[in-house]
Amino acid sequence: MKDVCLIWCHGAQSQPWGNKSKSLADTAAAAGLSMDAIDFQDLPHADDRVALLLEKLNEINKPAILAGSSMGGYVACAAARQVNILGLFLLAPAFYLPGYDRHVFSGLPETISIIHGWDDEVVPVENSIRFAKLHKASLHIIRDEHRLENSTLAINQCFTHFLETVKP
Repeated sequence: MKDVCLIWCHGAQSQPWGNKSKSLADTAAAAGLSMDAIDFQDLPHADDRVALLLEKLNEINKPAILAGSSMGGYVACAAARQVNILGLFLLAPAFYLPGYDRHVFSGLPETISIIHGWDDEVVPVENSIRFAKLHKASLHIIRDEHRLENSTLAINQCFTHFLETVKP
């Protein structure tokens, strides 16, 4: 997977290199991949973040795997239909919320994995169930809240499996 880039898209209220992204980067490194994280902190609107992600992906000009949390999950999906994305790994993705331009996604990769908390107080778990059903995505619903702070081990186990299933 040397010719593949892995990019992390952080959520609205977080930073590029928080606890989740650092942990996922370690898991990716064990699988032979390095992970990059784009800093979206100065872009409050999701679709401005999509434009920046697309700009970066076009500069890289090689197949990519996108991982994202909350708004970052939405950003990854919204960008995926426009470039060569091999897989999407999404944590509590912000789908079907007011203020987001896209609610219908097409042209997504075959390999999509979602992790969502049953007690998510920001994005209803039903939104991920709806998306997973439409796109035949792998869905892991766990006992946690939106930030998934208590689920690092489960997230990394799912991420390891996800990376093993993505085909370059």
